[in-house]
Amino acid sequence: MSFEEKHKQGYELLHERDLDKSLDTARQLQRMNPDAPEGYTLEGEVMQKLNQWESSIKSLTDAIERDDEDGRLYNLRGYSYLNDDDAENAREDFERAIKLDNLPTAHRNMVLYMVMAGKGNEAIPYLLDRIRKDPRDVENWILMGDLMKKGGHDEKANTYYQQALKMDPENEYVKNLLEEE
Repeated sequence: MSFEEKHKQGYELLHERDLDKSLDTARQLQRMNPDAPEGYTLEGEVMQKLNQWESSIKSLTDAIERDDEDGRLYNLRGYSYLNDDDAENAREDFERAIKLDNLPTAHRNMVLYMVMAGKGNEAIPYLLDRIRKDPRDVENWILMGDLMKKGGHDEKANTYYQQALKMDPENEYVKNLLEEE
């Protein structure tokens, strides 16, 4: 099996939640090509699923050492930092991911960082700006709804959820939220 086929297989196993086999595949990829970031990235993502944040950070740092221009790697590591209660390293990684690749997920993670770091007053204008810049990104509308709901603004939350549902009528998360009302 080629490196690319094994890489694809590793992610299929990850998505099927066969984490042991996915981790074995990650390590096989590392042996096949120790200079490639893919095996370390896959290992880092498996560790995220296992809530092993320090191990994830280590693996993703290994991946970044092999490819320091991939915004996705910084975003993944930032997410692990955030879950490991290292908000400042998380922020730095999200900023780097945004600078490199302007990833929508990195912007959403930046909002999560702001909320978790007690900077909710910065999160809302940041997210509103993201909605203005990319109004078709459903996840931004949902996240804004979640922020409004958490702040006790249920009517405002529902308007964001309704917009998200117009854009993604099959979104179960939003359907369930709107049915609760």
